[in-house]
Amino acid sequence: MGEMGRGVLYPHMNASVADLDRRLPGPALARSVELYWRVRWHTAEPYETKVLSHPNVHLVFEEPRALLYGVDRGLFVRRLEGRGQVLGVKFRPGCFRPFIDGPVSALADRRIPAAELLGPAVDEVNRAVLGSADTDGMVRAAEEFLEPLLPEPDPVAEQAAAMVGRITADPGLFRVDQAAEKLHVSVRTLQRLFAEYVGASPKWVLRRARLHEAAARADLGTRIDWSSLADDLGYYDQAHLTRDFTAAVGVSPARYARS
Repeated sequence: MGEMGRGVLYPHMNASVADLDRRLPGPALARSVELYWRVRWHTAEPYETKVLSHPNVHLVFEEPRALLYGVDRGLFVRRLEGRGQVLGVKFRPGCFRPFIDGPVSALADRRIPAAELLGPAVDEVNRAVLGSADTDGMVRAAEEFLEPLLPEPDPVAEQAAAMVGRITADPGLFRVDQAAEKLHVSVRTLQRLFAEYVGASPKWVLRRARLHEAAARADLGTRIDWSSLADDLGYYDQAHLTRDFTAAVGVSPARYARS
């Protein structure tokens, strides 16, 4: 699954029931959309896929109607049954804010009908997307719907996206005060900006990036020195990493790696 699948837990088991495909947005939507992802599944028995989500809002075309997913600050769980498919629009961090009248934090941990914010036409588009035979066709239908909805460029949304990118890419950042210093803003300014545009706190974004890395290391299937990894990720000690991982995933990192 590569970087697209980062955060998807138990990737080898997921690959046995679901296929993941992705596409980059066209030029008109590149400032708002990070990518499109399509998942197709076929399973004889119900299967729960679990994801440590990223700080992104998603528009998902699915049965029976399109939904908007705010940043899921817990563990995202989706039950797959029989055969089906969905197409997701992954907005860049902070870049869904210009589409709505209010802070993105109001969408956190929520799934709402897309028609409530994007208009009733999205339900007709949902049928067209799901009726397409391939990923490219699904994406074309989604882009034809989204392009007329594009708001005016928002420089603060671009700033928020750049901030998320910088602090999640820097392995030396563990605390919010460090992130604020690197970004040349106050802690309070950073917190307000993330609540308004990103939908999750900077502390959550930093913590989630560390958990993504811990899970990705475990998924390699090689022996891990958990104490050294805890140190690499800025935890006080191995016990701190174990508590944090267990609280988010539901099992200890060592148990997750064994499974």
